[in-house]
Amino acid sequence: MSTIRDVARLAGVSVATVSAVLNSKGTVSEKLIKRVKDAAKALDYHLDQVARSLKVRNTHTVGMIVPDIANPFFPEVIQGAEDEARRNGYSVILCNSNEDGELEKHYLRSLFSRRVDGAILSSTLPYVGDHLLRERFPVVLVDRTIPGFAGGMVTTDNRTAAYEATNHLIGLGHTGIAIITGRLDLSVGSERVEGFRKAMQEAHLPIRDEYFRHGDFLLESGYRCGIELLKLAEPPTAVFSCNSSMTLGLMRALSELRVCCPGQVSVVGFDDFVWSQAFSPRLTTVAQPSFELGRRAMQMLIRKIQVAQGHLEQEVENNLLVLKAELRIRESTDRPRVKGRGTPDSSAHPVSSSSTWVRP
Repeated sequence: MSTIRDVARLAGVSVATVSAVLNSKGTVSEKLIKRVKDAAKALDYHLDQVARSLKVRNTHTVGMIVPDIANPFFPEVIQGAEDEARRNGYSVILCNSNEDGELEKHYLRSLFSRRVDGAILSSTLPYVGDHLLRERFPVVLVDRTIPGFAGGMVTTDNRTAAYEATNHLIGLGHTGIAIITGRLDLSVGSERVEGFRKAMQEAHLPIRDEYFRHGDFLLESGYRCGIELLKLAEPPTAVFSCNSSMTLGLMRALSELRVCCPGQVSVVGFDDFVWSQAFSPRLTTVAQPSFELGRRAMQMLIRKIQVAQGHLEQEVENNLLVLKAELRIRESTDRPRVKGRGTPDSSAHPVSSSSTWVRP
């Protein structure tokens, strides 16, 4: 491997000049800068960033841990965070905890051992554990918040979003409305249920036990809950599904049982992506500002890193940032067409496979 001395020898300058040029420090003439950079390029020489980070006590690297990389919501969050990090000269190490609390702790320890300057975390744990309190770098939570957490948090107004989605179904005339929840021990799961309950209570509609189905934010739970709901003696006329992966599972259940959407069952999902419009009918969904969630979380983290490293004075700031979601109404919701209370009129709207995902 070439060394800094080899670069200095080829460029015909001192080691100090090479260091000044490659670290963008000091005043060096444009002529010498070109000679040094040409020599470094010819020798394929790069600064030892590990050694440099030990000296200056920062790595310009941050970690990011998400719970489910297969969920289309998180890649957009990651993209927003990466764009903001790159704009500020930071690199991102990405980890997927796979909804596993122990794996999440492992990754946090691993990031700490690699001396990252900070981390963004969408935690699979519902509490502030010692693994967070003991770490020595700034942490910002994104999407999922934790009560009592002293660091930064960026999330969506889940209560209002779920409230508006449920009110949309109520406004269409639905009274038999089911919900497929996420994990209720996590903020996003409990908050969306709170919004659903509020809308139902204000409309004086009962929340029937058999219409309240517990999922876990994963596709298979959406499928299981969908099958259970559709096989009821008195199935719901509408379903509110609390995340995109579970909505995929629900749509699979509709397809297998040949239940027409929205002719027999209206569907509102949570999270909106390009593939939402590849369904027939196109899905009515709650669109979270996923890219902006990631961007604002990284913005907050970098500010906290700068304060921790003494580059920025401590400032009074709101450690909780809540962004607004948008209800996008498409074709998967319509007025109920029923015979009597809650039972779809399949004679007027024959069961068909029109609710299936259009495959390429």
